[in-house]
Amino acid sequence: MDNQELQEKFSQLSTPLMADAILRLKLPVRVAPAGISPLRAKTCLAGRALPTRHYGSVDIFLEAMTAAQSGDILVIDNQGRTDEACIGDLTALEARAYGIAGIIVWGTHRDTAELIEIGLPIFSYGTCSFGPQRLHGRENDALRSARMGDFLITQDDLVFADDDGVLFAPSAQIEKLFSVAQMISQTERQQAEKIKSGKTLHEQLQFDQYLTKRAADPSCTFRKHLREIGGAIEE
Repeated sequence: MDNQELQEKFSQLSTPLMADAILRLKLPVRVAPAGISPLRAKTCLAGRALPTRHYGSVDIFLEAMTAAQSGDILVIDNQGRTDEACIGDLTALEARAYGIAGIIVWGTHRDTAELIEIGLPIFSYGTCSFGPQRLHGRENDALRSARMGDFLITQDDLVFADDDGVLFAPSAQIEKLFSVAQMISQTERQQAEKIKSGKTLHEQLQFDQYLTKRAADPSCTFRKHLREIGGAIEE
């Protein structure tokens, strides 16, 4: 599945739905740290991860871009630093020129007004006026993997990002993920429409029946009950 198809399919879903699908399929949970959010609201982004580690110089980003496929997403490991901005308008402009669909930064950005005008989706901790004041030696895998909080991201991973956050999933499982996420979405939309029509979630999920079952059998969990009635909304 290419980046364009990934973006098209994800535009009908969300990171919460993808996260629920990841849990349902028992895949590793990998999510960007809380606080990493889009520069602009209502941002929806999906594509192959293009990982890179920042050491104080922009050249690492330029090198990563030369290997980019159209629609790739630059995932930048800046160790979560908030004392320096590792990208700004020039990096964003160059990324766009190389067909990169967006940038995810474990760190901060600057040149906010210019970035908004450029329009390239940017996710980060926020802003910092100062650029890097350091230059560290690069590691051998600087362009093969990137840390995002506690998790390691490689080119075998896909990125899904929207107003609820950023998560990562293995590309080998994408067909199953989309299928399960779409199924969950359909179930939740049906439940939402029924609530609007007057049938409460308590009624739909037979909550009184669940309380009765739990009273008789304390080992009966709500999730087990939901699976039995085909109304699972959480996993």
